[in-house]
Amino acid sequence: MFAALTANAAAFLAGIFAILLLASLIVFALRRAHPERDYGELAARVNSWWVMAGIFAVAMALSPTLSLIFLGFVSFLALKEYLSLIPTRRADRRVLFWAYLAIPVQFWWVAIGWYGMFIIFIPVYLFLLLPMRMVLIGETAGFLRAAGSLHWGLMLTVFNLSHMAFLLALPEDVNPAGGAAGLVLFLMFLTQFNDVAQYVWGKTLGRHKIIPKVSPKKTWEGFVGGIATTTLAAWLLAPWLTPLVGWQAPVAGLLIGLAGFVGDVNISALKRDLGIKDSGSLIPGHGGVLDRVDSLTFTAPLFFHYLYYLHY
Repeated sequence: MFAALTANAAAFLAGIFAILLLASLIVFALRRAHPERDYGELAARVNSWWVMAGIFAVAMALSPTLSLIFLGFVSFLALKEYLSLIPTRRADRRVLFWAYLAIPVQFWWVAIGWYGMFIIFIPVYLFLLLPMRMVLIGETAGFLRAAGSLHWGLMLTVFNLSHMAFLLALPEDVNPAGGAAGLVLFLMFLTQFNDVAQYVWGKTLGRHKIIPKVSPKKTWEGFVGGIATTTLAAWLLAPWLTPLVGWQAPVAGLLIGLAGFVGDVNISALKRDLGIKDSGSLIPGHGGVLDRVDSLTFTAPLFFHYLYYLHY
């Protein structure tokens, strides 16, 4: 089912490292030019990008199956981080075993390409199984909050993110230029690029806040500028990495830009509700895993189904 990297996908991976090299040189130049300023956080962010991109590139290049395992591990870390943040009942600790077990099962459906089970396993079967297990424990206090929080977390960190993995299982012949890996690279790059573009446009031109109660630093200028830049990037990259043609490519960019923003502020709302700044400290300069995949939790399923509807 899975094939190796195409020439376009391999070249694009090399291009990502070229961008990271340029970023490292810029940080070095800034430190030399302004030694009195603290660029520690910026340097930490770039260094973390090197590590994340390196691990991702190795997984993609060595084996698509390894890529699948890697993405499943990311889902595991995201769910683990989520469950460490939300208040859970002592009685539900036995239920969490079944939540974690859902990860290898969900990614197994991806591995064998069983789309029908992949698409209903968590939304239907886990939705029915987990509250039933809670009921059998016999604890009714806080039942609604516990059941809702657990299933929402599974949908966000496992079901939604697993759509990125299912891109690897799509037929290669539909996308000979980029292959399955090209689809993942297209989604990953544009999602992260959209985050950076919205930040840069917001810092440069931002004046009007968009949702100050949720994310005070988000502005309309950053939002519009980021989406416009991401749409343009999608139009340029799509012929090399995806089967999207004509109007389909910029619409994909628009979809990723909008969904990425919503995913970002969705996790921001969660953190504000919990009274925390970052979801964790695993990734220096970035925070936790949820901080890094927040936009992907929305872009992955929406891009997948957009692509699936048009070409598969």
